[in-house]
Amino acid sequence: MLKHKAYKFRIYPTKEQEILIAKTIGCSRFIFNHFLAKWDELYKTTGKGLSYGSCSKEIPVLKQEFDWLKEVDSTSVQISVKHLADAFDRFFKKQNERPRFKSKRNPVQSYKTNIQGKNQLPEVSIGCNKLKLPKLKWVRFAHSKHITGRILNATI
Repeated sequence: MLKHKAYKFRIYPTKEQEILIAKTIGCSRFIFNHFLAKWDELYKTTGKGLSYGSCSKEIPVLKQEFDWLKEVDSTSVQISVKHLADAFDRFFKKQNERPRFKSKRNPVQSYKTNIQGKNQLPEVSIGCNKLKLPKLKWVRFAHSKHITGRILNATI
């Protein structure tokens, strides 16, 4: 039986990494709010919403329109669209309330990213109290626990 574990560590990014983290959070929030507005507009006019596939196909067009979307991790942007699609699925199943727009003033800001590689072992992405994250490269962190298994994703 396959078990999934979650670990929580404090990271110590450099100033450049802090700026890139803030940009990535902002871009993920922008994409989420953009597609939420489109979803609401389409639902009011036709009675049908968007799908994850149709939204993810529009991301390259948005990257052409807004150059600053190219600076951040692409998987984090895609995952924010996936979170929106999942939120609407839960809403239509009457499990949750309707998704709301994300605010910059919310005290909890985060984004999720996938760790790339087929057989990503912890030794490959963790070394000498540093964690390798997409676009951020090596980030220092408090290595307080031994990690077993492979790393699938990270929430920053």
